[in-house]
Amino acid sequence: MAEEEKVISTQDCLTPSTAAHELCDKVMTGKAEYSKTKLISLAIAAGAFIAFGAQVSLTVMTGDSNMGWGFTKLIGAMTFATGLMLVTLTGAELFTGNVMMTFSVLEKKLSLWKLLRNWSFVYTFNFVGSILVAALVYGAGMGHNGGDAVGATAMQTAFSKINLSFTEAFFRGILCNWLVCLAIFMASTSKRVIGKIFAIFFPIMTFVASGYEHSVANMFFIPNGILMKHIPGIVAASGLTPDQVATMTWKGFFLNNLLPVTLGNMVGAFVFVVLLFWTAYLREEHRQH
Repeated sequence: MAEEEKVISTQDCLTPSTAAHELCDKVMTGKAEYSKTKLISLAIAAGAFIAFGAQVSLTVMTGDSNMGWGFTKLIGAMTFATGLMLVTLTGAELFTGNVMMTFSVLEKKLSLWKLLRNWSFVYTFNFVGSILVAALVYGAGMGHNGGDAVGATAMQTAFSKINLSFTEAFFRGILCNWLVCLAIFMASTSKRVIGKIFAIFFPIMTFVASGYEHSVANMFFIPNGILMKHIPGIVAASGLTPDQVATMTWKGFFLNNLLPVTLGNMVGAFVFVVLLFWTAYLREEHRQH
């Protein structure tokens, strides 16, 4: 029994320091070497996977609930975590996680050009994957579920996101990707699937239930809501006024939400995960050499 426990303890997970080195030296530098075809394929997949998590969260938050607003948000947050689990366990490429490639830039193991190449492809095709699922959800008539209630929830969600102030969206983006990248970092310490799942679940649940903003998730949430506004029954069920519906535009999506949230996501990952852990686990080694 003691021998078995010893095997589990040495094989189950990496120390945080070792994980930081693995991410910097192997994982993030490896992403920079992916071919264009591989990057595009994995980025489309990641955008779609996050969209799947977003759609199921909208569904379970729909309808009257005796649990109250907070518990309803909690249920939606718990189901949304499925999206990042799919991304992590399939090796898909997600922009918000790939901000952590700056680990390797700080260590001078990755050029700025390769970093920007990865980000541009991944961000663009995360959007393609997200829009693809939004179009399929629209075509499948999923907004009509619950007597148009799911579509109404989608519209209300998109409206609230588009009408955040630039500052609110930016700071919510920071808080979101701080937690998302902590989830990815912790998942990288585990060598077991169940460990990775638990490492992802709790931080993602925390960010979604708290109402923080994720750029790739919003590539689904907002276009999904914009598509739903073309269905009169869903617009009526949403309770939104014509003036409110009029704010739900593609221009509003890009300028009022996606831009500040993306910037916030980048700051959250770089400042509060990469810089903190680089300083704690990698910078000291430079001083010793």
